[in-house]
Amino acid sequence: MLKPSMLAKLDQLADRLVELDQLLMSEGATSNMDNYRKMTREHAEIGPLVALYGNYKQVEHDIATAQELLQDPEMKEFAQEEINEAKDKIAELELDLQKMLLPKDENDERNIFLEIRAGTGGDESALFAGDLLRMYTRYAERNRWQVEVVSESQSDLGGYKEVIVRIVGNGVYSKLKFESGGHRVQRVPATEAQGRIHTSACTVAVMPEADEVADVNINPADLRIDTFRASGAGGQHINKTDSAVRITHIPSGIVVECQDDRSQHKNKAQAMSVLAARIKDVQLREQQSKEAATRKSLIGSGDRSERIRTYNFPQGRMTDHRINLTLYKLDFIMDGDLQELTQALSAEHQAELLAALGDS
Repeated sequence: MLKPSMLAKLDQLADRLVELDQLLMSEGATSNMDNYRKMTREHAEIGPLVALYGNYKQVEHDIATAQELLQDPEMKEFAQEEINEAKDKIAELELDLQKMLLPKDENDERNIFLEIRAGTGGDESALFAGDLLRMYTRYAERNRWQVEVVSESQSDLGGYKEVIVRIVGNGVYSKLKFESGGHRVQRVPATEAQGRIHTSACTVAVMPEADEVADVNINPADLRIDTFRASGAGGQHINKTDSAVRITHIPSGIVVECQDDRSQHKNKAQAMSVLAARIKDVQLREQQSKEAATRKSLIGSGDRSERIRTYNFPQGRMTDHRINLTLYKLDFIMDGDLQELTQALSAEHQAELLAALGDS
């Protein structure tokens, strides 16, 4: 059953759609183009919801009509059949309406910066960071997204102490936003002669890209910008110019380095966009923590130190601790087959939001 507060909200939206129709058809509608675009966007957003509400009201009307027919002995059987069908239909419509009433995450369509950092476990942790990067890259390929390396710090045996990539495509954040947190691996390292299982960990941070650096208010006076010579493999041009850039955001202590391009200008621009995303991410996490405090949220509590997942190689299993999901197809998962996992996390998040909507 839809709660009275939800029905009141739907009635309000239906009235608003009528009002928008009139405003958009009025003579001076296009005199203020910004306002016109805003109204058109609002119309496009609430139109499908109001149409669905229209179907819901029609089915309610059909039930009322069929209930009147129950009094007629000749029509009783037919009327009961109509009522049963309509009740199934109305339950479906109620769920669809509730889902459409859920607050939208404005970041869902954004590109992301994905950071993977090796944690406890030394070389084995760095190798696993490389495996995680490959997993996300393969998943991105399956979705026809682009992956660009922003900065990397490789470890001696291969893998990464830290790597940041930018993933560009449709709805990237919506699919990967639940990946932030601690990822634990249990396996026999290639360097282990005794065949003992080791446990190590990496942390992953998924941050929506800010539309513009202007999306996040950064005061130039709060920045310290240092240039230095790039280190690592890179052929002849490396170490000849101070093209690498390090930006420190003094109030938050956030430090971003970028040395992937020969041009200092490009490195600075890339570092600024990562900095903006990190600051936006801190703001988002503060907001999520406040929301999580008002209701027990399994997902997106914003705590990076929280262990969210274990990858157990000897048993070929992956367990996501937030939703108690265990899948015995680790090879496929490490090859980027994350669909079942991302869908389960989204469904759980949606169920939480629906429960919160019901309580409000």
